[in-house]
Amino acid sequence: MSPLLKKLILTLLLALMPSQAFAWWDYGHRTVARIALMEVSPASRAEIARLLRYAPQLDTPTCSARTLEDASVWPDCIRAMGDRFSYTAPWHYQNVNVCRPFDLKGPCANGNCVSAQIERQTRLLKDRKLPARERLAALAFLTHFVGDMHQPMHAGDRGDLGGNRFPAFYSAIRSNLHAIWDGYLAERAISTPASEARGLLSEVPAAERRAMAAGTVAEWAEEAWQVSRDSAYGGILTDPCADQPPQPPVLGQDKIRELIPVVRRQVLRGGLRLGRLLDEALSSST
Repeated sequence: MSPLLKKLILTLLLALMPSQAFAWWDYGHRTVARIALMEVSPASRAEIARLLRYAPQLDTPTCSARTLEDASVWPDCIRAMGDRFSYTAPWHYQNVNVCRPFDLKGPCANGNCVSAQIERQTRLLKDRKLPARERLAALAFLTHFVGDMHQPMHAGDRGDLGGNRFPAFYSAIRSNLHAIWDGYLAERAISTPASEARGLLSEVPAAERRAMAAGTVAEWAEEAWQVSRDSAYGGILTDPCADQPPQPPVLGQDKIRELIPVVRRQVLRGGLRLGRLLDEALSSST
């Protein structure tokens, strides 16, 4: 099967999926991982490489974790393995209503949300008493979940499964709001010059990167929730809390160009913040 055909099939499946599935598709997650790997200390980079050598012990031969980029999409890949990993599904998102005051208590009950799992996986990665295999799984989950949380449709919604039940057009492509932000818009934004991880990093001075990486997981979650309200729903509706229109609204080219910097900033934030968390978790491990 050709790469183009694979991509077309994946696009169709994602557009039709009724529930939260993938975030940032592969491209966004891998870009977040690349940024983080560029930003971490040499000692952290060496520890990451050491942990990745334990990938065969994960016993997921169809889901690779041999590089940090592969590990960034491993948590999505393993969800296709059925009962073995089905319990992880709620960890990828938190449906915080963008039309009410920000509150994580309900969406994060019992730790089943992306914010709580970022904190949990950071603790697991930091624990040197755990087997390397378990710390590698934590590394993969952490890398993926930081990317997930910075995808605004995984941080806030209007009771529509992160926009999966909000039909919309991306230019002439019929889709839904979740898939637009997960894939079409993300791929357009990341590939806009200056593209890829180095391109995104080149737009922000070192001092600003440090400021961008600061803060708490809860603060990052609220920030992404605000982007969901103002730019995702607000980018396609005059009022982000207005009733869903009877006909799918269109995200036209002018608005797409306006949203590209917003998406690029979210991907960059995710990479820089992941890098900081990795340094903090691994500094006591090396």
